[in-house]
Amino acid sequence: MKLIAVSKKQPVDKIRTAIAAGQRAFGENYAQEALDKIAALKDEDVEWHFIGPIQSNKTRLLAAHFAWVHSVCRLDIAQRLNDQRPSSLAPLNICLQINTSGEASKSGVSVDEAHDLAHAIVSLPHLKLRGLMTIPAPCDDFDEQRRPYHQLQDLFLSLHQQGILIDTLSMGMTNDFEAAIAEGATMIRVGTAVFGERE
Repeated sequence: MKLIAVSKKQPVDKIRTAIAAGQRAFGENYAQEALDKIAALKDEDVEWHFIGPIQSNKTRLLAAHFAWVHSVCRLDIAQRLNDQRPSSLAPLNICLQINTSGEASKSGVSVDEAHDLAHAIVSLPHLKLRGLMTIPAPCDDFDEQRRPYHQLQDLFLSLHQQGILIDTLSMGMTNDFEAAIAEGATMIRVGTAVFGERE
């Protein structure tokens, strides 16, 4: 399992401290803030993951500077990332963001729509569909925390049965990563437990 240290709103010196401690994968939510950090840390062996909402006018930046984008939930965004990925780079690793809670305010594609989107993205040559991501509604009960992650695991298995051989479940944050791990998370996205409260 891989730990994505969520470094949004964290200063570069704190990221350097994490790198010195052996952390290599960092998650950012805002493209412009991330680019400043990527430039400042260009000499470090770091893997950058974009985990925030994707604006159409930022896809070129994401395609050029990130190894992973976890928050794809529309085909037009995927097509932009594909078309704008520099040919000198390996295909961009993609996770589909799934709205497991059904909240209108939450980003993500529905479970029912995910199959068609996955099949469409698989055909894009400069993207590599790696898995699924979700950000469920906050909850303190462990069994309730597991429910949306179990739903994501079910979708993962369903896609496998259709021949889409993804390998990544990006799920779990500081307050619920134990529940995500119990349901098969391969990546957890943790900020506060790594860096402390944001200033």
